[in-house]
Amino acid sequence: MCGIAGVYRFDGEEACRRALREMVAQLRHRGPDASGVAVDGPVGLGHARLSIIDLDLGRQPMHNRDRSLALTFNGEIFNYVELRETLQGRGHWFQTRSDTEVILHAYEEYGEQCVDHFNGQWAFAIWDKRRRRLFLSRDRFGIRPLFYTHTGSKFLFASEIKSLFTHADVLRAIDPQGLNQLFTFWSTLPPRTVFRGIRELPPGHNMSVEGNQIQTRPYWKLEYAPDTEKRSVDDWAQQLLELLADATRLRLRSDVPVGAYLSGGLDSSVTTALVKRCTNNHLRTFSVTFGNAEFDESEYQNQVVRFLETDHQAVRCVGDTIARIFPEVIRHTEKPVLRTAPAPLFILSKLVHDEGFKVVLTGEGADEMLGGYDIFKEAKVRRFCAAQPDSAFRALLLQKLYPYMPNIQAQSLAYRKAFFRVRTEDLSNPFFSHLPRWELTSRLKRFFSREVRAELEGHDAYADVLAMLPEGYCDWSPLCQAQFLETAILMPGYILSSQGDRMTLAHGVEGRFPFLDHRVAELAARIPPRLKMKALNEKYILKRAARKLVPPEVLRRTKQPYRAPDAESFFDYHSQSVRGDYVAELLSANRIRDDGVFHPEAVDNLVKKARRGKVIGIKDNMALVGILSTQLLIDQFVDKRQRAGAPLATAAEAEGGPQSATPYEAAI
Repeated sequence: MCGIAGVYRFDGEEACRRALREMVAQLRHRGPDASGVAVDGPVGLGHARLSIIDLDLGRQPMHNRDRSLALTFNGEIFNYVELRETLQGRGHWFQTRSDTEVILHAYEEYGEQCVDHFNGQWAFAIWDKRRRRLFLSRDRFGIRPLFYTHTGSKFLFASEIKSLFTHADVLRAIDPQGLNQLFTFWSTLPPRTVFRGIRELPPGHNMSVEGNQIQTRPYWKLEYAPDTEKRSVDDWAQQLLELLADATRLRLRSDVPVGAYLSGGLDSSVTTALVKRCTNNHLRTFSVTFGNAEFDESEYQNQVVRFLETDHQAVRCVGDTIARIFPEVIRHTEKPVLRTAPAPLFILSKLVHDEGFKVVLTGEGADEMLGGYDIFKEAKVRRFCAAQPDSAFRALLLQKLYPYMPNIQAQSLAYRKAFFRVRTEDLSNPFFSHLPRWELTSRLKRFFSREVRAELEGHDAYADVLAMLPEGYCDWSPLCQAQFLETAILMPGYILSSQGDRMTLAHGVEGRFPFLDHRVAELAARIPPRLKMKALNEKYILKRAARKLVPPEVLRRTKQPYRAPDAESFFDYHSQSVRGDYVAELLSANRIRDDGVFHPEAVDNLVKKARRGKVIGIKDNMALVGILSTQLLIDQFVDKRQRAGAPLATAAEAEGGPQSATPYEAAI
């Protein structure tokens, strides 16, 4: 895993090597082992390397034999061995054992359609000297990041936004539209980010920069078309297990040791068991535990460790741990977060790094692909209740939701019906499954300043999602619709980014995800919804497939999503004091007023409430974390002259440079 950066000059001037090196220097945490730049006239490519495959010869930027192509690549092509054999059969000659060189030869052979042949996770850029074209691509699920911007004379791209900010002519200002999306969906919707003029290449998309034209095109999408064949449960389970085993086998390809994350839940336990089965070797596993029993899963972690006989190590998150590291966490997320959950994963990746590991396999993607999230169960119960909203019997099912959240469980039946939006008129809404979550999160925008709210006047964040819905979406089953929304929005924008890539690569650790092998995802999209969630039994088909892989206790346990302490991480309720000088400073009325994003009096009231230990609800916890993380983002990245309290940048300043907008971008 690595960091990439580059420039394409529209004016034909030669790319500056010094500027490229400055961009790469901002990515050294992603690739601490080596770095390099290559310049060919107006195009420059930069690279920071984390050496995992072909440690000696895999250096980048890499050229083909006649130097007509140059590549900078972040990620892994897991089926590179098979692709290499195919390409050799077509007359290609290789100089290295790296997957990087396979990309170059695949591009020579297949052109831009080379990505259709890749099984992996990637963000890369190829300079095609003959065609005078810069070609960029991002993997199907957006596991690896790729950002870009353009000024009057330059197109710039990089793995992280901080690399783009090394250029003085790149605007460093908050985009209220991006905040509007994030404070609704927990994430921005690509290509928008929370910074004005900074764009993100959407997952499953290619981009080309040629002359003064920028074009973006999708190359893959996940179609939810449940199979109508009369197949048995065991047939589906067997095929799923075989594909998962092969996906795991491919993701164990490495010239450095590979470990696994083990949370104690079903997904990570299955992944760990498959790694153990594939290698039959000594396996190192890693986890995070909590001093607060509400969040701790160490009991289940230890059960799996004993069952699979792994060499396990955990890092403990207690007291002020989160407050102490939170500024560094936000420096890496490069966007606000509404929960502190990324922070413990930050210290977990440091443990992995300190133990000498560069690669870990994890269970991310299983919930999205196979119907595991509570929001899917919630939507099914809500839909059942909304069909007969006056039925007290049906409404009792709401008590089965979120047993690990006592604040909701303690509320009256009427409150729960209102909270979960049990309304018949919502049944036809294309966002039915996510309405309670998005509505709750949208309430946080009441903390926005008058200036920000004025700029957002008339903008409907839901319209942005509506533009993303694929043809045929309304014909899918309710579960498949909900899966699409999770997979297209929360997974790439938060799970794989703020909790994933940014936390592992902060310490030079690469995460790999067998459940996000595109073959597994395409199979899961064909599995009938009734087998993914049988009644209210989530991930039923995975449990069926994993019967002999994991302890029975893991199969039987109720789903407990990964969470971490929120407001209490920053406030000592016993002494009514703030943990961390930066918290008091950034949430002070003067600072809130100066930065201009939030309303000073509203934030002050929230802080007073937190000091007294009265921030106990979901909304207040998310508000406090969201406001604090936004303030940290402004403090670390935003030019003081471009803070929301100052005159906002014009659209021309934010969007300078030539551009050819795609329908996808135009919708934003």
